[in-house]
Amino acid sequence: MDMNQYLEVFIEESKEHLQTCSEQLLVLEKNPEDLSIVNEIFRSAHTLKGMSATMGYEDLANLTHKMENVLDAIRNSQIILTPELFDVIFLAVDDLEAIVMSIAEGGDGKRDVKNVVHQLQLIEKGESPFFSSIAETAAASTVHEKEEVTSGEYDEFELTVLQQSKEQGFDSYEISIDLREDCLLKAARVFMVYEVLEKSGEVIKSNPPVELLEEEQFDRKFTVTVVTKESSEGLHKKIMKISEVEKVDINALNLDDLRHTANAKEEKKAAVDNQAQERNALLLSENKETKKQSPVKPASSKTIRVNIERLDILMNLFEELVIDRGRLDQISSDLDNQELHETVERMSRITSDLQTIVLNMRMVPVETVFNRFPKMVRQLARDLNKKVDLEIIGAETELDRTVIDEIGDPLVHLLRNAMDHGIETPEERLAKGKNEEGKILLKAYHSGNHVFIEIDDDGAGINKDLVLNKAFSNGILTKEAAATLTDKQIYELIFASGFSTAETISDVSGRGVGLDVVKNTIESLGGYVTIDSKENEGAIFLIQLPLTLSIISVMLVEIQKEKYAIPLSSIIETAIIKKEDIMNAHNQQVIDFRGKVLPLLFLKEIFEVPVHQEEEEFLSVVIVRKGDKLAGLVVDSFIGQLEIVLKSLGNYLTSAFAISGATILGDGQVALIIDCNTLIH
Repeated sequence: MDMNQYLEVFIEESKEHLQTCSEQLLVLEKNPEDLSIVNEIFRSAHTLKGMSATMGYEDLANLTHKMENVLDAIRNSQIILTPELFDVIFLAVDDLEAIVMSIAEGGDGKRDVKNVVHQLQLIEKGESPFFSSIAETAAASTVHEKEEVTSGEYDEFELTVLQQSKEQGFDSYEISIDLREDCLLKAARVFMVYEVLEKSGEVIKSNPPVELLEEEQFDRKFTVTVVTKESSEGLHKKIMKISEVEKVDINALNLDDLRHTANAKEEKKAAVDNQAQERNALLLSENKETKKQSPVKPASSKTIRVNIERLDILMNLFEELVIDRGRLDQISSDLDNQELHETVERMSRITSDLQTIVLNMRMVPVETVFNRFPKMVRQLARDLNKKVDLEIIGAETELDRTVIDEIGDPLVHLLRNAMDHGIETPEERLAKGKNEEGKILLKAYHSGNHVFIEIDDDGAGINKDLVLNKAFSNGILTKEAAATLTDKQIYELIFASGFSTAETISDVSGRGVGLDVVKNTIESLGGYVTIDSKENEGAIFLIQLPLTLSIISVMLVEIQKEKYAIPLSSIIETAIIKKEDIMNAHNQQVIDFRGKVLPLLFLKEIFEVPVHQEEEEFLSVVIVRKGDKLAGLVVDSFIGQLEIVLKSLGNYLTSAFAISGATILGDGQVALIIDCNTLIH
């Protein structure tokens, strides 16, 4: 039986359990007396261990098992919680995440985890300053091993594997094997049993766990659960042929009974945890406000997992439908047929509703990106010897998956920049009359067809003089040009390539790599980033991003006999100007637009469009923006607004200047989509 069919479920559930571990560890670090949090972490680790063993990822299962032992001692109040102990557990979670990511990328799940396993073993054995009682630890370890040997207990993942195996025609058996009392090589016999069973099916669970069987840490009886298409009689005969096997009992599994037992156990565990939470709440009620208790039984889930590739296929099919809808609109306008008009109008309404549903299906909460930052901030704060509190607001805000995939690295750069350059050391903050703990706010929210992400810190802010001097020394700016800049324009100089105000180079910053990448990445997504700051009060980085990159609203314009599309997200307004109103300044044609000097860009010259007719007395201008910079794009005429499907130009046209893609119009023509961010400097 091929276990790869369960790989996708395993990876997704592993990520969820590890995220729970990370989040709850951060909560536990702030509330070390709340042992109910440890229970939550322990359950996630225990489930992950079982899943890993089932899938055959030994390094993952082994490391999780060691971490689980330490968590077990913590929840039994046998370990003193210290920052150093949390460092070890976070290090273990980091390794676990790396293994899961390796598996997701097609790896074999192998990783050298000896260092962190050794540290966890020292804690577990009491050979570490974090441990309070060696005797208590030994007792806890013994109890834990007894729990592990208990047969007939299955977690949700194992039950899912068993159920899906049954649907594919496999039978499930729990096989108990007794070795002879005088057996000398128990591990070798276990190996031979496994070899026989894996030729007939797939072993998905063992009691004791595999690592204990390999170390011969069992008496002479062990139990394995196997899925197979072979009969129980055939399995019995094959196992009994192995020397030193004394007895074999095979029982067919009743999945309904197993699931009922698992649900009952989970409800009982939840009830016990709930009682523990209530007791802790009563104990802490004199000192702090009690937390609202969670219900014993969570509501049933109304979501399903869908492979991303399927959503991409659905999106591609819908894009073709949008193109055909445009074609029908064109045909309908050309023909004078009332029934056709009504049918096309109704189809347009339906496809608009369908478009909303399809786009919403691709929307992913920014939480999927944000949730890795608290742990990163914690570790970076320790590395920099700073105290930092990260507050996240609006993690439920949704973005298209294509945008989500790209914004992670820019946000990492901005957070690291805020911690290294922005937040001062505790000593510096106290000297300034601030709280020694710095604060960083990471906030996301919707506004119109855009999502805004804000990173706000209460640190030192941006020193304008330091930025200007660095810009002068790097040749980015002249002193004459600097005199004309606003404060915000000065702050934006830090986005220049190779720019850094760090006095020393470290692992965190000072190499001049980072913020220019942030700016380029965000602008490539059709967004922009702005900066505001007050010295010694902090800085705010504001990112604006489009909700989706697949279907966009554009203004269709004509340049001579060619059609171009300008994204509405970049357009301020349209205008008609007289040729005589055009002025020249610094070898640039400009106009006076509402009291501002607005540069004009003649698209027919930029794109070298063949001229078929001369310009008239009046010019059509599309006013566009990039951040706080404006420009006027001169076109021949406005056609109108419509929604288009953004198509890539492919590998052969990647060097096309100021063109971000193309679309197919309703009449079958191709219109190029203008990249306003490239045109405006």
